[in-house]
Amino acid sequence: MGEATEMVVLLGDDGIPTGTERKDRVHGAETPLHLAFSCYGFDAEGRLLATRRADAKRAFPGVWTNTCCGHPGPGEFMEAAVDRRLRSELGVHVRDLVCALPTFRYRAVSNGVVENEICPVYLGRIDEDPVPDADEVADFEWIDWPAYVARAQRADSDLSPWSRLQVAQLERWGSVERLLNG
Repeated sequence: MGEATEMVVLLGDDGIPTGTERKDRVHGAETPLHLAFSCYGFDAEGRLLATRRADAKRAFPGVWTNTCCGHPGPGEFMEAAVDRRLRSELGVHVRDLVCALPTFRYRAVSNGVVENEICPVYLGRIDEDPVPDADEVADFEWIDWPAYVARAQRADSDLSPWSRLQVAQLERWGSVERLLNG
């Protein structure tokens, strides 16, 4: 299903679903609150698969970020949506998927497009190198978690605003260390 026909789940301020709308009609200058997800995928050496968004993306083009982001469809289990997007954007499968930040919420603006999402954050394992879809991902790198954290904490960070916020919360709770050492 392409972006023009992909449906997203609209949410009330309390996080309860209020309806659905086409993805291409949701993201604009007055983006309603909706459901999304972020995923951080790690290899056997504990390195994060970081990605650079495609230059043609409407929001945050060319920006480095976590492994994958997306939206569950109406009635779709979140874990299934994460796996679907990882396969679609990067050609990889995820295992040992855990929800580390179930209530993460943010708002950010890029090129007049507002992101306004309740965006649970998932951590998982990836056992293969990606084969990115060029319409979604311009580049990728495997990076040690401490280096990614330092990159997120720099005042001039080149990472997406949601990733910088998520990294701070993941570090506060020790979520990544539990995944990598557990």
